[in-house]
Amino acid sequence: MGSILLNIIFGIHITASLGLILLILLHTGKGGGISGLFSGMVETFDGSGIVEKNLDRITIVLGVIFAATTIVLFILL
Repeated sequence: MGSILLNIIFGIHITASLGLILLILLHTGKGGGISGLFSGMVETFDGSGIVEKNLDRITIVLGVIFAATTIVLFILL
């Protein structure tokens, strides 16, 4: 039973880490970065501020999930 739980936590941890990498690269920065590829697409929508807010919120949630799974894995291992 412990092995199954550990594998589930590892899966969540890996998914959260890959999601964080992707979302951080999509954030708009001063230099443009990868988000510059999608800037023309995002600017055509009304309310691009809403898109940025939602991207921030999802990034924060994934960061909290990543931190929580890191702590749980540290305790279990």
